[in-house]
Amino acid sequence: MKKSIFIVMLFAVLLTACQTKDVNKTVNNTPFEANWESLKTYQTPPWFQDAKLGIFIHWGPYSVPAFGSEWYPRWMYMDSVQWNPDGEVTSEEPSWVYQHHVDTYGSPAEFGYKDFIPMFKAEKFNATEWIKLFKKAGAKYVVPVAEHHDGFAMYNSNYTRWNAVNMGPQRDVLGELSKASKEQGLYFGASSHFAFNWNYYNHKEGFDTADPEYADLYSRNHPHYAPADKEFLELWWNRTKDIIDNYHPDILWFDFVLDHEEFDPYHPLLAQYYYNKGIEWGKDVVLQTKNFGRRTFPEGTNVWDIERGKSADILEFPWQTDTSIGKNSWCYVTNWESKDANTLLDDLIDIVSKNGNMLLNVGPKADGTIPEDQAAILLEMGEWLSVNGDAIYGTRPWTIFGEGPTEVKTGHHTEGKNPDLTSADFRFTQKDGKIYVIAMDVAEDGKYMVKSLGSANDVFKGKIKSVKPLSSDKGCDWRIESDGLYLTLKGNCKSDYACAFEIEVE
Repeated sequence: MKKSIFIVMLFAVLLTACQTKDVNKTVNNTPFEANWESLKTYQTPPWFQDAKLGIFIHWGPYSVPAFGSEWYPRWMYMDSVQWNPDGEVTSEEPSWVYQHHVDTYGSPAEFGYKDFIPMFKAEKFNATEWIKLFKKAGAKYVVPVAEHHDGFAMYNSNYTRWNAVNMGPQRDVLGELSKASKEQGLYFGASSHFAFNWNYYNHKEGFDTADPEYADLYSRNHPHYAPADKEFLELWWNRTKDIIDNYHPDILWFDFVLDHEEFDPYHPLLAQYYYNKGIEWGKDVVLQTKNFGRRTFPEGTNVWDIERGKSADILEFPWQTDTSIGKNSWCYVTNWESKDANTLLDDLIDIVSKNGNMLLNVGPKADGTIPEDQAAILLEMGEWLSVNGDAIYGTRPWTIFGEGPTEVKTGHHTEGKNPDLTSADFRFTQKDGKIYVIAMDVAEDGKYMVKSLGSANDVFKGKIKSVKPLSSDKGCDWRIESDGLYLTLKGNCKSDYACAFEIEVE
């Protein structure tokens, strides 16, 4: 008898060990070479596909003036002509940010961007409280801006004196957020926007941007909008490796300009270096880039990011939208305009139904506090996800992403063109043999009709065993007709937003 009990206990221990091993198993464990043939074997890790929602954080010295946007450092120096990121003249008038700067702080010849850094004290910054809020919002990963176009590093950099440990907060902001994220079970990332630093500032004679003493912040003087030279490219590469080597991020996110031709030779090197570091650390990592006009990483070799926009349909490889709670800015500004939770949840659901994730940005104040309106929206989203999360987390796309009369605009910077989705618009996900149907608004009469699940529709030919509304604990009546699945809630939907149903299939 004792022997039998011992055998049972031993089997249980071995089974637990095997299960734990499976949970921690990585999908990328063969070292990569710096060529696309090798890098095409990369697989986006299941943890990222399961996570669905992350938090982006735009915070730096640009939060001190809290005016215009996080591009204040660029626009404050445009005193007579304005350029777009490609160097094309868009106006021969001073920028409105320049005018504001002169009126508030004086000429940029006397008060430059560097002079905001001592004012960036972050005296109320508490990484643990930030992560608690993000976790309540339903986020599974966090991606702070490690360094923006301005050239100021929010981490303990080995390659620039202009960093948050030496100046301003005199704290390792990235390090504190990394520690707090890991302690609370969230994946941690870092974003780099530094590639644009080369052509970000106006190096006009008389401004501190043209002073060689500050070239390590503003970048060196060079012909107008010339491609980045070898010295800058090597600096960018060293700063990138510095973040990877010292912070071991689960996610590494890059902004535009990385898709400019002079950076092309670094792309396979970057992917190889970072992915192999992940293997060395014993975890699967995620590299994210965007492109405006040219796709520089072959599909499947990393995660494609769409800024303030969506995909038109289900994409084969996992992707991501980065967007902000703010309609008019990524960093905190005094005239910040927040989107409502309904709009953001609709975006999240639509994105998830098409094999994507959402990276949602917050803009803290310079003192380190997250504004109450932004926190309230995060908590509203978290409340919906706490009820309906089964339809989101860990799911994969169904046969089709959805149905309904409302057209969704797609591509970079298209979110402002989207109308509100209705109770006749549905999105679909699936998990563990179950289909999740999400009505994108609450029907006042509690009645919904899903055409794709009708008996005469070729999309679904299975047999429905049961239907359970996630958004109501009183169940629902349902019947299948040739033209659709008819659903009627017995009680009220718990949400003012989307209403989700779990469909068990035989």
